[in-house]
Amino acid sequence: MSGSPMKLVVVGAAGRMGQTLIRVIRETEGVLLHAAIEREGSLFLGRDAGELAGAGTAGVAVTHDPLRAFVDADGVVDFTSPASSISFAGLAAQARIVHVIGTTGCSPDDEAKFEAAARHARIIKSGNMSLGVNLLGVLTEQAAGALPAENWDIEVVEMHHKHKVDAPSGTALLLGEAAATGRNVQLAANAVKVRDGHTGAREVGTIGFATLRGGSVVGDHSVLFAGEGELVTLSHSARDRSIFARGAVAAALWGRDKKPGFYDMLDVLGLKH
Repeated sequence: MSGSPMKLVVVGAAGRMGQTLIRVIRETEGVLLHAAIEREGSLFLGRDAGELAGAGTAGVAVTHDPLRAFVDADGVVDFTSPASSISFAGLAAQARIVHVIGTTGCSPDDEAKFEAAARHARIIKSGNMSLGVNLLGVLTEQAAGALPAENWDIEVVEMHHKHKVDAPSGTALLLGEAAATGRNVQLAANAVKVRDGHTGAREVGTIGFATLRGGSVVGDHSVLFAGEGELVTLSHSARDRSIFARGAVAAALWGRDKKPGFYDMLDVLGLKH
């Protein structure tokens, strides 16, 4: 089984990330495009998935039936919406396959449903699938732990393209969580996501977020540590969304022989401590 190509399903196949995933799967050794899923009524149903993504004829038609596709697959790669990802997680649990989730904007209740599905599926979920961003998270945690909160303020600044619908980004929240972990505090109790009007002085120990949207920016993230008379900046810039697709495919391959469970990219990259 492990010697044969891993059969992957791409959901949200006609979207920007879906098309990128199809192209990356087509050029990656050890994986095979098994199925491409779009919602019922989509204008892209019946199209060849490879041609849709500009990756040549794949011999895989876009369909709206994930149930049939999941039964014979080894894994599914999913950058869709919270509601869709929860549905796909349930199907992945039934099929006992790998489910890689790059969907952002998920609530705590959504996360609980993913964890429940992980009793039977191998779910790998991250706010960002790139190696660079996950390394940035590790460095952020270390810096936050080393720089005392009484003297150092933390701001997470992110910018994305104008079509992004959730804010702060999943990556910004990942970095905020890393900073909170470094300081041994809960992010929810210390995050400041909106500033407007007469806000007063900044509270000691808070972790601020600034959200920028515009143009075609794939994703820029910085974590600023502001002290008295000095500023430390850790940053990452994504120039091509294929970095997320490559990370997601690598995650799927990593999860192929793992036990059912709820994993993240730090597990995949061996960065978890």
